[in-house]
Amino acid sequence: MKQLYGHPKSLYNISTKYCAGCGHGVIHRIITELVDEMGLRDRTIITNPVGCAIWADLYFDFDTVQPAHGRTPAAATAIKRVLPDHLVICYQGDGDMAAIGTAEMIHAANRAEKFTTIFVNNAIYGMTGGQMAPTTLIGQKAATAPLGRDPDAAGMGYPIKVSELLAQLEGTRYIARSAVNTPANTRKTKQYIRKALEAQLAGVGFTMVEVLSSCPTNWGLDPIPAMEWLEENMIPFYPLGEIKDTLSAASKGGLK
Repeated sequence: MKQLYGHPKSLYNISTKYCAGCGHGVIHRIITELVDEMGLRDRTIITNPVGCAIWADLYFDFDTVQPAHGRTPAAATAIKRVLPDHLVICYQGDGDMAAIGTAEMIHAANRAEKFTTIFVNNAIYGMTGGQMAPTTLIGQKAATAPLGRDPDAAGMGYPIKVSELLAQLEGTRYIARSAVNTPANTRKTKQYIRKALEAQLAGVGFTMVEVLSSCPTNWGLDPIPAMEWLEENMIPFYPLGEIKDTLSAASKGGLK
C-alpha cells in the first residue's frame, strides 16, 4: 500500500509548546514538508523571531538562528550573502516584523535580499500577554485596548498592511497572503510558500508569504470560534491572494 502522508523528517516528532488552535504548528509542518520535498534539509537555515515562535528551534531538524528582537532580516541577509546556495527562511510574527523590526525588513526588502520571509500575522502580541499589535484590527480588543482599538485614541492608530506596504518597493519580487484556517487555505499557503522558495533558489530577490493565523488564547476564544473569527474579520481586512508577482519578468532577465 502506498503511503500518502508521513511525519516530515525535518520536523522533530515532539509535542510543541503552542496553544491549542495556534497556527504556528501548521505553518511549521508546511515548511518542513517543503524542505523535505525539495531535498534541502542539509542546506536550509531558518532565523526565528522573538515571540511565541522563539521555540521553533526545538522543532525544526535543520539549522536555526535566534537573532535579537526584530533583527531576523539582518541575520538572514548575512547568512544568505555568505551561503548563497542555501535556502534561507526568515520567520517573523507581526510584533517582531511590524513593530521593532520594521526598519530591518523594509530595508532588506528594498535591497532585494535573496531570502524568503514567512510572516505570521495573528493581529496581537501572543507570547507577552495579548497586547495590541501594529496589525490589531479596528475595534479588536487587546490587553492594552480593553475597549477595542480606536484609531482616534492617543497612540493606537491604524492596523498596518505589511504585505501591501512592502509590495510598493522595487526590490520585492513575490508577495502573497494566505491563511491556515481551513484545509483549502492551508493547501494554498503551501503553494505560495513553495513558489517563494523556488524563486529564492532561482536567485531573483526578496520573496514573502504572509500567513493569517489564529491566537485563541489571547483572542479569548476556543479554537473553532477563533477560526471563524479569522474568516469573518481578518480576511476581509487582509485579503488573500498573490499581491505582487514579478517572477516572470525575473525569469526573463528583466530583474536581478
